[in-house]
Amino acid sequence: MTGPVQVPAGPLLLRPWRAGDAPAVLAGLTDPVTRMWSNPGALTTLDDAREWVARRADRSSGRHAGWAVVDAAGGGLLGSVNVHAIDREQGDAEIGYWTVPAARGRGVAPIAVDAAVRWAFASLPVDRIELVHAVENTASGRVAEKAGFTFEGRLRRSYRYGDGVKHDELLWARLADDHVPDLSTRSAPSAGR
Repeated sequence: MTGPVQVPAGPLLLRPWRAGDAPAVLAGLTDPVTRMWSNPGALTTLDDAREWVARRADRSSGRHAGWAVVDAAGGGLLGSVNVHAIDREQGDAEIGYWTVPAARGRGVAPIAVDAAVRWAFASLPVDRIELVHAVENTASGRVAEKAGFTFEGRLRRSYRYGDGVKHDELLWARLADDHVPDLSTRSAPSAGR
């Protein structure tokens, strides 16, 4: 995998992580909703956030590609999107994301997920990307649907989330040849500056 790239996505920009993103990451990942569903673990300090950013910025393993999601016109961090568990032999990967509270409900996540998936299909030897979320996280189900994923099933007690309980999850997938609408032309209001 080549080095970090920027991925334009209409009103958004997926850009490589920067060390200066750590304070915004700390604020985003300590939000109770994000902590519950994204399970950032013990991230509680600015040093933890710096380490998180450094791990996301390091693509040397070839197993993930992640971006900071920002307003294309400039502005603060709106969220994160990460293509991970890249399996070149099987041609599979997974996608994960989170948004800051002010960006929720504004179409940021579906646009960012769609852009990252399109990048992955064009740049990596993958033809299937999975999105998995807790049954109770209905917002992620809406993101999956809007970003062109097809619902495939339920995984029983499959993942321990931020509350320490193993939750059932819903499995969605998008294939490289699935027809999906282009979300990059939609507007996603910024979360403020």
